[in-house]
Amino acid sequence: MPRLHAIAGVLLVAAAAWGANGRADAPRPASTKTAPPPAKSDAEIERNIRARLAKSKIAPEKFQVHVQGGVATLEGKTDVLQHKGVATRLAKSGGAVAVKNKIEVSQAAREKAAGNLATGRRRAQIKRGEPRSETSTARSNR
Repeated sequence: MPRLHAIAGVLLVAAAAWGANGRADAPRPASTKTAPPPAKSDAEIERNIRARLAKSKIAPEKFQVHVQGGVATLEGKTDVLQHKGVATRLAKSGGAVAVKNKIEVSQAAREKAAGNLATGRRRAQIKRGEPRSETSTARSNR
């Protein structure tokens, strides 16, 4: 019987300790993690995104960039489908925490991309030494 009392006593002490640490008002130990670096201002992020667009092959005057609360909003129109994705990546690498991409892709660009997918392999998928298709050799002879 004394053994049972000892076990019950240990369980009571453990439950009391667990209950004290589980309370919301109990003080928590200081974190060992360092604080994140200070966030950039919206104006600084916007300047950085505009600079990255200017350095890229995308014409920066095609797109409007607005940053509020670290969220970049991209607006404009393009005739190249890939420009939309590139603009998003440039905005994220420019410091935006999120991107709202409202860039409109023209119908002609959509049709061209669909046609490229329908014809099969893209240029990057062609192995070296493989003969070129008739359409690509006809273009190079112009």
